[in-house]
Amino acid sequence: MIRSALRAVALLAIVAAPASAAPASRPDVAVSAVVAPLRLDTVVVAGGCFWGVQAVFQHLKGVVAATSGYAGGTLANPGYEQVSTGRTGHAEAVRVVYDPAKLPYEKLLEVFFTVAHDPTQLDRQGPDVGTQYRSAIFYTSAAQHQATAKYVSALNRSGTHRKPIVTQVAQLRAFYPAEAYHQDYATLHPDAPYIVYNDAPKIEALRRQYASLWNDRIAGH
Repeated sequence: MIRSALRAVALLAIVAAPASAAPASRPDVAVSAVVAPLRLDTVVVAGGCFWGVQAVFQHLKGVVAATSGYAGGTLANPGYEQVSTGRTGHAEAVRVVYDPAKLPYEKLLEVFFTVAHDPTQLDRQGPDVGTQYRSAIFYTSAAQHQATAKYVSALNRSGTHRKPIVTQVAQLRAFYPAEAYHQDYATLHPDAPYIVYNDAPKIEALRRQYASLWNDRIAGH
């Protein structure tokens, strides 16, 4: 595996109120009738280093949470050092929990293929090389599978990219959250060289190209 020197430097630099009582005059009001549960969906995407991919989706309206982690491999409960060898089969990935009523799945795909990464790079992304940096979508439903396959087919036919899309489309078997120091990395370390050169441009592209979907406050915070 060829590791980015900038990324290695960046890693080395890491050193509820009580509930109110129900009004006496309305004892018949049920909590379930007041607080309706959100209908959320989940998909796991991979597009190189998870730092930048997580940051892009955290700034997307309709996303409730975006978590860096590992998916697509055979080793249970892998760690960063194991995945970095490229021998576990896992990809650095991001679990995206979103509200389809605010962010249609097709629009999520558009952002992923347009600004989050380059879907024509095989087993690499920018300075990072290896199967752990592959482009992939791990779907969680038949509807997602169908929509993803349709989108990739249309994207290939459109001629938007000179090279074919190499994104792996596979069913999600398991997702393992990455270590705490990887979470929110781009937000917490905006001046780290790796973030400045590789991830800040993605975040800025999202802000410019998808202004109506831009969220200043990152999801989950």
